[in-house]
Parts: sequence; C-alpha cells; structure tokens
Amino acid sequence: MHPVIAVLIAAPILVWPALLNGYPLLFVDAGAYLLHTITGEAPWDKTPAYGPLIALFHQGITLWAPTLAQGAVTSWVLWVTQRVVRGAARPWLHLALCAALAALTSQPWFTAMIMPDVFAPLVALCIYGLGFGEARLKRAEMLGLGAVAAIGIAVHLSHLPIALALLVVIAVLRLRPLPVLRAAAPIALAVATLMVANQQYFGRATLSPHGSVFMLARLQDDGTAVQLLRARCPDAGWHLCHFIAEMPMDSDRFLWGPGSPMNRNEDGTYRLWGAESIAREAQQIVGETLRAYPLDVARAIALNTVRQFFMVLIDDMFAPQDLPDLTNLVIPEGFPLSEQLAMRNAMQFSNRLEAIAVPLRAPHGLVLLLAVALAGFGLWRAVRARWREGYALVLCVLAALAANAFVGGGLSKPHYRYQARIIWLLPLAAVLVARPPRRDQLAQDHTASALRG
Repeated sequence: MHPVIAVLIAAPILVWPALLNGYPLLFVDAGAYLLHTITGEAPWDKTPAYGPLIALFHQGITLWAPTLAQGAVTSWVLWVTQRVVRGAARPWLHLALCAALAALTSQPWFTAMIMPDVFAPLVALCIYGLGFGEARLKRAEMLGLGAVAAIGIAVHLSHLPIALALLVVIAVLRLRPLPVLRAAAPIALAVATLMVANQQYFGRATLSPHGSVFMLARLQDDGTAVQLLRARCPDAGWHLCHFIAEMPMDSDRFLWGPGSPMNRNEDGTYRLWGAESIAREAQQIVGETLRAYPLDVARAIALNTVRQFFMVLIDDMFAPQDLPDLTNLVIPEGFPLSEQLAMRNAMQFSNRLEAIAVPLRAPHGLVLLLAVALAGFGLWRAVRARWREGYALVLCVLAALAANAFVGGGLSKPHYRYQARIIWLLPLAAVLVARPPRRDQLAQDHTASALRG
C-alpha cells in the first residue's frame, strides 16, 4: 500500500465520532469562528486564524470538508512522527496505530470537532519532529511540520506555551543551535502573523488584544484580584469597583454570563462590548494584583495547574443547549439549507450523543494508566540504549502535558476538555518507544544527525 493511501484512509478513522453523530462535532465557540468569514468580524476573544483556515475548506458549503482535512493532517503528522521515532513508518502499522488511538483514546473526539483544539497535540508532535527528526526526514517533511506547527500556534494562543515548553526540552537535549532554530522558526512566524493580524483587526500589534480580561477572570475567581479591588476602590475609579460585593465569582460566569460585572453598567443596565471596553482596566488590575500578591497568585496557579493535569476524560463538550445560535443564526447565514438540515438532524442536537459517548470513553482511563507505566518503562530503556528520539518523545510529551495544564487550568479554568485534547499523546508515546531500534540503526542515525546539524 502506498503511504499516501494509508494516510488518507486513516483520516476518516480519526474522525469517526463525526460519522457516528451524523455531522461534525460542534462546540459553542465554533459560531464565532464561522461568523468571522461570514461577516468579516474577527472574534474579540480568539485569534483571527482558525476561521479563515476552515473557510478554505468549507467554502460555505459543508463543514465535512474541514473535518476530514483535520483527520488527514492528524494522520500525516502521526505518520511523520513514526518515522522520526522508529526510523520508518509502514502503511498497515500506521492504520493499526490510528485505529487504536481512535478506539481507545480521546483523540477522535477532538479531531472530529470544528475547534482549534485539534492542533494542540499536533503542535507538540511537530515541534518534536523539527527538533529531533533531521536525520530521518526529508526537507519537504520538515517544512511540512513547520507549516503545521505555525498554523497550529496561530489558531489558538494556548498552543504557544506548549511550543515554548518543547523548545526548552530541545535546547536541553540537543545543546546545539540548529535544532533549536528549526523548532523556533514556526513559533516566530506564528507570533509575527498574529501581531500583524491583530494590528489590522484591533489596531494593536500584540499577541492578544484582550488577553488581560481572561487573566482577570482567573484572578478574581481565585480571590487575589478581589483583594486588590477592596484595597484600591473606590479611589482607583475602576468600573469593577461598583461590583466588589458580587466577587469573587466563577470565572466562566465572569467572562460569559449576561449578569457579569463586565456586561453591566453601575445602574444594572446592559453594557455593550463590556469585555472589550474593560480590557485596559483589566490590564491595570492584573498588573497590580501580580505585584501585590505574587505568592498567592503563584499558589493558586499551581493548584489549578495540578488539578487540570489530572482532568483527562472527555466531558463538558457534547451538550446541545449552548448551540442554538449555530442552527438559528450562523449556519442559515452562511450555508445552504441542506447543511442546516444535516446539523439539526445530528445526534448532538437531540442530546443523544453524550449518552452514547459515556460507554465509548470507558477504556480511556485504563488505557492512560497502562500508558503511564509503559511510557515510564520505555523512557528507561531509551535512556539506557541512548535512543535520543525515543526518550526525547516521552520528555516532550510530558512537557506538553504540563504546559497545557498550566495554560488551561492555571491561567484559565480547569475543564476536562482542556487536558483531554492532548492526553492521547501519552499512549502514542508509550507505543512508539516500547522497543528500541537496533544498535546499528541508532549509530547510523547519530552519524546522520551530526552531519546535518
């Protein structure tokens, strides 16, 4: 079987929950991404990259195209990762690996969803490949990894800390500038692209024009920002001074609730563009909170990071109650009637998908426990065999999991879907490092790596 055929056959396997559902899986945020290219209005709370990316595929016709594209990209990255780790990838083994990931891990539930979360694990694998794959990959494959990594970082800012964490691992393990520069190139490209895009859309050359609002939501939920408000109000003159009695509150309610202090005036009337208008005030409050209570902030972030690290099951992502706007506003505005009907007939919209997903996710916990043991054993064997690609994969996966927990739970709010989107990298690493290559192959790889830098 030709490798291209194997990669393409694996694509629908990796998005099978969409086939079960009868339509690509959707999350409430998908509406903002779709509206970006329908109305031209960039979402204030997201990067302006994922909407145009999926629009290249759906073309206002069907969301099946970007879903299958996500499956194909995931399949290709898995193929290349096998080549980096094992030295070769074989079509039937590739299909078996993809089928195992699809059946036994959280992987397909995110690849089948119209959300940028699909790129979180792909960014990790691509940066790993750029740092350790020069001896086994062709130039075109390295460029492909760089392109996927740059796109993956650009579509969601939470992927940037993951990439940076892996860059540290590469710098420590390689001790040479070229591998670090190769891995850093897509990171720099993504950062530059986002700054240019935000300058165009929001008039500010920054990574996140309103990122301080999300940090404020976390700090007030933890109580540290509320301490500062009580100490500085009413003299500071901040809008939030009028609502101290209502805080701390859940960070999701603070960000998205119609009764959030951000969305109300002092007299209780609705405040248009509340979150956007409070961004500069949020920046001031966050800065002063970090200076006034650094230890309390660090402690809360650490606790939330640890909590997030172990929230690894698929959950809080199937309920249809947050999706009416998609069926009533977004899809009718930008897609044909057939697409509207297909969406409304999907299992997710009749609240049947979650009941089916519960037994299907039953093996995930056991698989993860087994993966922890196997990955640890594989790491030990790889270190003993001086199999750099093997132990580097395990260390990169652990770094990616830690960074993801930090940015998801520590800086935002612990949710199951945040860690579940990337945890399937652990079983993948456990399988790929189960047996070290032959000594002669390792020697050849080390020689080739030294020659290519």
